[in-house]
Amino acid sequence: MSRKFDLSKLNSRQVPEDSHYERRALFKSMHFDDEDLDRPFIAIANSWNEFIPGHYHLRKVSEAVKTGIWQAGGMPIEFNHIGACDGVADGTVGMHWILPSRDIIAAAIEMMVESQRVDGIVAISTCDKIVPAQLMALARADLPSIMVTGGYMLPGWLNGRRVEAQFINEQYPLWKEGRLTDRDFKAIEDSVCPSCGACCTMGTANTMCIIAEALGMSLPYNGTQCAVNSSLLRIARAAGRKIVELVEKDIRPAAIMTEKAFENAMSIHSAVGGSTNAVIHLPAIAGELGIELPLEKWNEISGKAPHLTNITAGSNYTMQDLDRAGGIPAVMNELGDLLHRDTPTVTCKTLDANTKGRCNLDRDVIRPVDNPVFPQGAIAVLKGNLAPRGAVVKQTAVAKQMLRHRGPAKVFDSEDDAKEALLGSGIVPGDVVIIRYEGPKGGPGMREMYTFQTILCGMGLDASVALITDGRFSGWNRGPAIGHVSPEAADGGAIAAVRDGDMVSYDIQKRSIRLEVSEKEIRKRLKQRTAPAPKVTKRGFLTDVYVKLVDSVDKGARLKVH
Repeated sequence: MSRKFDLSKLNSRQVPEDSHYERRALFKSMHFDDEDLDRPFIAIANSWNEFIPGHYHLRKVSEAVKTGIWQAGGMPIEFNHIGACDGVADGTVGMHWILPSRDIIAAAIEMMVESQRVDGIVAISTCDKIVPAQLMALARADLPSIMVTGGYMLPGWLNGRRVEAQFINEQYPLWKEGRLTDRDFKAIEDSVCPSCGACCTMGTANTMCIIAEALGMSLPYNGTQCAVNSSLLRIARAAGRKIVELVEKDIRPAAIMTEKAFENAMSIHSAVGGSTNAVIHLPAIAGELGIELPLEKWNEISGKAPHLTNITAGSNYTMQDLDRAGGIPAVMNELGDLLHRDTPTVTCKTLDANTKGRCNLDRDVIRPVDNPVFPQGAIAVLKGNLAPRGAVVKQTAVAKQMLRHRGPAKVFDSEDDAKEALLGSGIVPGDVVIIRYEGPKGGPGMREMYTFQTILCGMGLDASVALITDGRFSGWNRGPAIGHVSPEAADGGAIAAVRDGDMVSYDIQKRSIRLEVSEKEIRKRLKQRTAPAPKVTKRGFLTDVYVKLVDSVDKGARLKVH
């Protein structure tokens, strides 16, 4: 049902009279007429492109959103912005640009909605850095807003088993060693990604789609939709209608994304076993609203909210099963009073009202809190002389025997060198692999150590070899992959002092990580260190701007003027 608005009070009308009529004339050149122009202006920030499977279908999603906006009495105005695929960039020099793209996207959306003067925003995206970038922009603009996330791809099938995209990396060593034929390897390539959408395990993309719902910024069930289901388009249409109501009631992101909402998002992240990348993104989003999320809070939340659903790479379940079991509303109800149930959402109702009657339909997929997959949440933050400001591990993806480990260091100054050693049998059971100078400044851009870790898993070494890095990981990665070491090597962190053969130990349950070298010796080595040559030397955003402005990873790796 269309609504009546006092047009004079709308943000889009707060312009000089001569500019107002010029704006109308310009819109008429693009087929909008008088009836359209007497409606609220709703910007649609769409990250559609043909590089990302998770975004390939977003034109259809946008059309559904537009229909809903027209139905409710608004005028949709779509624009597109960049979006890069982590999977396409993985293992290449291109990965240096992926995390920095988050802040560029946020700034681009800010520039569009502020310069063009709109009344509300619908942000449409699916994948790893783009969903948090849009949430950062919505927080910064603080206009009535809603997220529509685009869902996951169907799982693949190969020889009677379900497979996901990371399976091809895990099988790569077997193919290289001749234990898998060219034909069989090609069959894997043809099978693991059968449709558009985000990869269907609990990677960063699905984690952040769930986070958007958990924060109250998308409609119930949006976070666990399959990209090819008509239900996604129905949610998109409903979101189009809802944004007009949010404009009418002047409900803005700052009223929804409160400190309590961020705590809810962290609890739900714990329950679903979300990606370590959320530990970078949530503080960055919160920072746009002046809310601090200290790294230690993850240990506090993980100690309360257990891991209830196992959608990690290699498990028996995919995102499709989580949706079938009742999605995030069902997870919320299992968590019960562990959540702040009075938090407002974009439905114009509280979280508690949104979840009433939302049942858990499969208690094998979504476990009750008294029978969890793991008694604590997904994330553990470790501290010690190797990571004084913290390091992050997805403890729910670590084999029991590797929750505590001590071993000799094998030190590399890039993922590329470490991968070469791994494929050349230079890494053996018991080792602690150190990959450094891969942080936000040292990378630059904080690449994922995804390819190294998936090959390590494919070789069966994830149950005997630990990885510690100032880089980061894909949400797909499993094993004792400890990342986000802060301070990073490029900032003079202790990780820059580690030498081959040094004993390194960690204990995830005790939240500790240690280089077994005296503090005096660490200081001496740091004074003597010589940083490796930069991995990226060409002029551009990374070298001219990003390395000079990026904050440390424990603060969300946001761009700041220091």
